[in-house]
Amino acid sequence: MKRFFEKYLHNSIALCIVLAIVLNFLIETISRHSALKCLEYIIGSPMTFFFNSFIIFVTFSVAFLVKRRIFIYVIVSTIWMGLGITNGVILDTRMTPFTVKDLALADAGLALITNYLSVSEIITIIASFVAVAIILILIYIFAPKHKQKIDFRKSIAGIFALVILMAGATNLAIDRNWVSIYFGNLGYAYRDYGFPYCFVNTWLNTGIDSPKGYSSDTILSIFDPDELSMNQTKENNNDSKDFPNIIMLQLESFFDPTYEKNLTFSQDPVPYFRELKEKYSSGFLTVPSIGAGTANTEFEVLSGMRVRFFGPGEYPYKSILKKSTCETLCYDLKNLGYSAHAIHNHRGAFYGRNIVFPKMGFDTFTSLEYMNNVSKTAKNWAKDDVLTGEIKSALDSTEGKDFIYTISVQGHGQYPTKKMIDNPSVTVSGIKTKGETYAYEYYLEQIHEMDQFIKQLTDMLSNYNEKTVLVMYGDHLPPLTISDNDLKNGNVYQTQYVIWSNFNMKAIDKDLYAYQLGSEVLNRLSIHEGVLTKYHQNHKEDKDYMENLKALQYDMLYGKHYIYGGENPFKPTDLKMGVNDIKIDEVVEIGGKYYIRGQYFTPFSKISMDGEVLDTIFLGPTILGLLEDVDPDDVSKMKVSQVEKNKEILSTTE
Repeated sequence: MKRFFEKYLHNSIALCIVLAIVLNFLIETISRHSALKCLEYIIGSPMTFFFNSFIIFVTFSVAFLVKRRIFIYVIVSTIWMGLGITNGVILDTRMTPFTVKDLALADAGLALITNYLSVSEIITIIASFVAVAIILILIYIFAPKHKQKIDFRKSIAGIFALVILMAGATNLAIDRNWVSIYFGNLGYAYRDYGFPYCFVNTWLNTGIDSPKGYSSDTILSIFDPDELSMNQTKENNNDSKDFPNIIMLQLESFFDPTYEKNLTFSQDPVPYFRELKEKYSSGFLTVPSIGAGTANTEFEVLSGMRVRFFGPGEYPYKSILKKSTCETLCYDLKNLGYSAHAIHNHRGAFYGRNIVFPKMGFDTFTSLEYMNNVSKTAKNWAKDDVLTGEIKSALDSTEGKDFIYTISVQGHGQYPTKKMIDNPSVTVSGIKTKGETYAYEYYLEQIHEMDQFIKQLTDMLSNYNEKTVLVMYGDHLPPLTISDNDLKNGNVYQTQYVIWSNFNMKAIDKDLYAYQLGSEVLNRLSIHEGVLTKYHQNHKEDKDYMENLKALQYDMLYGKHYIYGGENPFKPTDLKMGVNDIKIDEVVEIGGKYYIRGQYFTPFSKISMDGEVLDTIFLGPTILGLLEDVDPDDVSKMKVSQVEKNKEILSTTE
């Protein structure tokens, strides 16, 4: 190895150039799952390819500061290859590429790894990490060092010059349209502009830029002089008690498969949803992502804000909403006496919802950890039929009107390419490979059951003694190989919505964006609370509609809150986990073992003491058993905590 290096690779700069080009070729081949497609990309966009190679080349420059240059070359190459491989794997499972923001979701991803990978695949990945670590250690020990004395002044000056050259090359690349600073479609951007540039962009480009001429006057001039001070809701409704409950049901990966042009099905996969579309208000809903990104569709619907104004691939739940409150439908409706509930049949800490939801105005959050009798899919996702009872519990928990935001999970990918359902309810033809057919039929089984759940829910609400509106929609298309050309509507960013009610409402069909859905529903109920609600209701036809929406979002989240008079008026709520009070009635000793009798226990209920979770067995909704010994004098200190999969305590009894 030493002789080979000294004979052929003694010139560090030449070596870095070769490494950068080779690495970029491998990364783009993995991204496209084809060396031929990578070559087509290079031939079609040679300057884009070489610009991305230059980005990789610059990252090798740190090697000029140390004598263990081979080790640095290997480390940097390993990092780039690791990122490229990760991107290729993620594109296989969710259709959207790997971003720096995904690293903030690493804890959530690790908690779900068994839903995506088999035990053997997980073992292979761990073994690969161990093998790479061993190889790196051996290279560090045995690889030859740079013989010449390092001239640090020259090396630092060279690195500084590279940074300046990088800035100039980036401006040139943008000016010549080799790359772009705007990613209208994240997947297409990675394909057209290259992985290195796009991945780095998702790191450096975050938040919302300040609009030109940002001032109190420019923000307030977006509205008519008296528009924000007018309480149109109360003017149009003398009796606010007549407002209905509002339930939003966000259905995981749900859409109408009959919109696929080249597929045929043994029966209608979603007959009830299609029936509802014919009878009630409906239309296409344009969402911000495909294959994944549930939290961003959720954010758009709740806030009325457009996610694409943020950095590419950014999740506001993982950035600004970790530290700031945000105006939402929850806060707006609470001005009219509503209570706000969130329900999700998955982990309460997923996407940090238990931390974010207080900053969005929710009063309660019922996550999987607060549910009983949950059945699971073959891929270990909770089925949605449990949500009917949880929605009713939320409605019953208050005497007033309720806003309930329900997040479904049953249709979640990744879908198995091996046969997991012996007798599927719906079969499909028109797919080329067996693996894809199995994946599609597994997906169809889930949405067919979700369709049955929707009927179960509307049946319950039809007999409920309060006026209720139910808004149903898919959060994004499933992570299957679906393109614009495969769809009758020609847009992979469109799902469908239906506005159902248990009282007479005029059916009005209209295509909407996710950030317009909430204001549209409120408008049909003659509710006009909230800045962005008013904005979407009154200014959708303005020529500067999008520009002003972006300016408002900046002012509300990052600016000086001019639209609110200079101060953010929204305070975090004291979020209660679950609508039912988990209680301890008594501690019983039987045969030297302790048992707790109480109310509303679930399989996630654990006996705890002084913040430490004890070994517990769930024996039913009213009884827990302690599986370890404790000092009898400490029995009075025992409490019950709801503990999620990653051992995070979500709540503890008083």
